[in-house]
Amino acid sequence: MPNMKLDNLDRRILAALQRDARLTNVQLAEEVGLSPSPCLRRVRLLEEAGVIRGYHADLDRTGIGLGLTVFVGVKVERHHEETSTSFRNAVALLTEVASCHLVSGESDFLLQVVVPDLRAYENFLLGTLLKLPGVSDIRSNFAIATVKAQMTMPLGHLPQAVQ
Repeated sequence: MPNMKLDNLDRRILAALQRDARLTNVQLAEEVGLSPSPCLRRVRLLEEAGVIRGYHADLDRTGIGLGLTVFVGVKVERHHEETSTSFRNAVALLTEVASCHLVSGESDFLLQVVVPDLRAYENFLLGTLLKLPGVSDIRSNFAIATVKAQMTMPLGHLPQAVQ
């Protein structure tokens, strides 16, 4: 259900779960001012609608040995739509790719690649990225420091639901 209309209770539920997805339903209900049954129903509806896609642990990349983040601009050949589709499907399977975006500008796709170090990126670049279907150009930009890595969505900017 695209663009589900979220009311203030939905927003409070989402904000609470973004802060701590390990809240029990009773704790969540108490925090947002509902009784447990209606709270659970709302959470289930948000899950079924795809608004809540899952629950994850926020891992420290460096702490688990993934100390290098590379933003990779990729150009693909535009001769066939199937080339772009093949590229997308191949990238979706690469565990080193934390995110992939279709973008405008100099590149067609922007990948966020996370690897242990420069040697690992070299191996990934030469052994995998350059061999993907339709790749015509790759530009790598190395993250020197992370200034902000926001995992939560800015719920205060959502349009108000019609009541």
